[in-house]
Amino acid sequence: MPCTLTPVTPAELSARWGQTGLSAPFPFVTPGWLDAWWRSFGGGDELWLRLVESNGQVIGLVPLRRSGDTARFIGNADVCDYLDFIVLPGREEEFFGAVLDGLADAGIVRLELESLREESVALRYLARLATDRGAEVKVTDTDVTLEMPLPESWEDYLMSLEPHQRHEVRRKGRRLEAAGQMVFDITEPQDVSADLSTLIRLLRISRRDKAAFMTPEMEAYFRRLAGAMASAGWLKFGRVLLDGTVVAAVMCFDYNNTRYLYNSGYEPEYSRLSVGLLSKLYSIRDAIDNGMKVYDYLKGAEIYKYHLGGQEKPVRRAVMELSR
Repeated sequence: MPCTLTPVTPAELSARWGQTGLSAPFPFVTPGWLDAWWRSFGGGDELWLRLVESNGQVIGLVPLRRSGDTARFIGNADVCDYLDFIVLPGREEEFFGAVLDGLADAGIVRLELESLREESVALRYLARLATDRGAEVKVTDTDVTLEMPLPESWEDYLMSLEPHQRHEVRRKGRRLEAAGQMVFDITEPQDVSADLSTLIRLLRISRRDKAAFMTPEMEAYFRRLAGAMASAGWLKFGRVLLDGTVVAAVMCFDYNNTRYLYNSGYEPEYSRLSVGLLSKLYSIRDAIDNGMKVYDYLKGAEIYKYHLGGQEKPVRRAVMELSR
């Protein structure tokens, strides 16, 4: 029996998700994330969100949007660090064969797929199947991401750093602790709106590019996203307080034993105390203490990520000109 592609809305997907048996590889393609992005930025496109079923079993999710004869992922590189299709392991050939058939039936002849990790199923399976059907496929590196496996202890992490960086981490930590009563806390938010407002304020004042990025439209998206991720239990806000004042904050997602560092900000007045860098270090220490396996700094080649142990991986874009 051939596969069927069933259209769903983000709300319908959320309602059905627990019964599908699917598992998203990262938070950026979970139903709550897709819904937040679509409600914020999807107005100019047609939703092409499909559950693929075989013999009554859901075998994958097609999270696309279309504009004319071109389809792209629901999401964009500015706010979705990784994107991909979701497929049950072992069903990739069947799934992508059905996807290509469905795209052809819908008159979609071009795929522009961004934010692909090197192990993406789109790169490993779809690109090959599309090529076999006569498609022209072009893959380019567009960015890098940095992540690192987490050891069992904070001391093991420090010992994994280069000697100079290890010395600097310890020196900066001692300097901040000597400046006053320092507290770092990172928890699931009790008041999502208030915690997010603190982060956004710090983000805007800490860097001009972040202030330009955080438009009113982007803030509305962040608020939708934070609500969805908090409801799922994945959202964490970390705060560095010095004598009761919040001087730095991080926004993270804890998902499948990985901590994703999504955004951060700090008070420029305290930059001499390296509060921005230390907020990230303290979130690493907390992740280790909670038994997490990976710390993901996400996209961007900021130098501090390398200094703190991040390992570089490529992020790719695939353009597929499908056969008509």
